[in-house]
Order: sequence, then C-alpha cells, then structure tokens
Amino acid sequence: MSHDSRIALTRDGLSLSRLVFGASRLLDSAARPDADQVARLIGTAVDLGLTSFDHADIYGHYEVEAAFGAGLARWKGKRDSIELISKCDIMKKSPNRPDNRLKHYDTSATHIAASVDRSLANLGTDYLDLLLLHRPDPLMDADETATALAGLVKAGKVRAVGVSNFTPSQLDLLASRMPFALATNQIEMSVLKTSALTDGSLDHAQRLAYAPMIWSPLGGGSLFTVKEGREARVRAALAEVAAEIGAGDLAAVAIAWLLRHPARLVPVLGSMKPERLAAMIRALDIVLDRQQWFAVLEASEGRPVA
Repeated sequence: MSHDSRIALTRDGLSLSRLVFGASRLLDSAARPDADQVARLIGTAVDLGLTSFDHADIYGHYEVEAAFGAGLARWKGKRDSIELISKCDIMKKSPNRPDNRLKHYDTSATHIAASVDRSLANLGTDYLDLLLLHRPDPLMDADETATALAGLVKAGKVRAVGVSNFTPSQLDLLASRMPFALATNQIEMSVLKTSALTDGSLDHAQRLAYAPMIWSPLGGGSLFTVKEGREARVRAALAEVAAEIGAGDLAAVAIAWLLRHPARLVPVLGSMKPERLAAMIRALDIVLDRQQWFAVLEASEGRPVA
C-alpha cells in the first residue's frame, strides 16, 4: 500500500510527503545495517510514498547521516525525487566530537555553515531540501543567524530553512530578520503529549500558515510499552475508535488523530521496520469525527474536556 499525497509547508514553499521518514534510529539496533540494507530501506520508504527523510547532524552520535548517505549512493532512484532534511546547532557530548566538553547550542554563522557542509558530505548530496535549527539557542544573535541561513539558500546549499522546538516568540524573533518565511517548526506532539494544543504553537502555525512537523508522534513508543496510567487510557480510547471505524492498527489511529488538526501537522515516523511503516501510512485513509477526536483527548488528559 502506498500514498503519493504531499503537503506544502507554506503557501508558496517547499512540499514534503504527507508523512515523513525519521532516520534518527537508523543505527539503534545491535546489528547495524550496511549500505545495501539502507538502500533497500530507502527504496521501501519511497515505494510507500515516504519521500521525505528527516535527519539531524547529531543522530547516532553523529554517524546516521553518513550511514544513510552510503545507502543513498547505492539506491537506484533520483535525488530530485526525494527530500533530505537535516538539523544543526545541538553540540552534543560524544566520542565523535571530543571538543564538546558538555552539551550546548551553537547558532553562530561559522557553526551553521560548517555543519551544513558536513551534512552535505555525509549524505553525498549537493543540497538539503530543508535545514532546521534543532533547538533554541539562548545565545542566538538573530541577525547573524538569519544572515547565515539566508546565505545558504542563496548559495544553493539549502532550499528552505526552518526551526525545531522553538516557542512562537522565538520563531518570531528569527523570522523578523529573515528575507523570506521560515518553512516550519518541528515540535513534539502525540496523543500523549498535547501541550501544543494550548501553548500557542498550533495557533501560531495557523496564523502564519506554515505546517508544523511533528516528532515523536507515538510518544517515543511508550504508547505501546507502558502498561498503566495515561498510556493505558489512551490505548483503550484508540481501540474503541479503531473498532468504530474498522481500523486495524492503533498507531495509524494515533497518527490520524494528529492529521485531523487544521494546522496541517506533518508527522515524522520513527520506525525502521517496513511493515510498521506500511501500517502507519494507513492513517492517511482515516478521518476521525469530532467526538472520536475529543474522546482520545479526554483519555489523554484524564478528565472531561473543560
């Protein structure tokens, strides 16, 4: 089963596949995939309609991008048929970054430019379709950062830029210095993490007409591993909705719950298993009615909606 639906992040901007393949866990298993296995995974994702691939320089202790790039080099498809996304500015303590004595953030022009060049080399590509600042940096100089981001677009190294985990006011600050609109804000949201409904993030997205990307759309897997409390309540609510609509996969219903929101959320799927990806994209065929949507929210909050 595949889908070719797409979504424009802004009115006149970059479009992505309606669901995005998240590469953060590519190297998490004990048996790390080789280049041929990664190439097959890329091919499977594209065949399912997942043409957009979400990365960050830090994933897998700074090793995921290169592993993905090795697979991409063996994949038989065309570069312009997919979208490559990456993020920078988290400086993670890692054996692969011995100069990082502690975790911190860096949105300086020098670091952004160097990080993009490394991502391009690791991925084996001439350009990123989308670059995101991974986390807010309390030392961000908005003028310097905006100039660096705009310069990367002008140089053709990046097609579009955005942010991740920014508050509305933090996004507004950077946007006020940019010569073009920021493409998105990638935020955490799921049936277990609903704060974006009330903290202004989704209101902001609708007001400025950008589609927020969503990381951890299944609560980092805890939706299916934690046996009690909020997770158990939400699973029961999802199961009731699934029975009503004839859906066979609770994860698909949980993702459909996100897709129901008018802010045009773009979930990033974290599974490396083709069968799970195939099951989750069935969310694109599910439309929850209002009472089904609110029943899941009520289960998540543990109380009737105010």
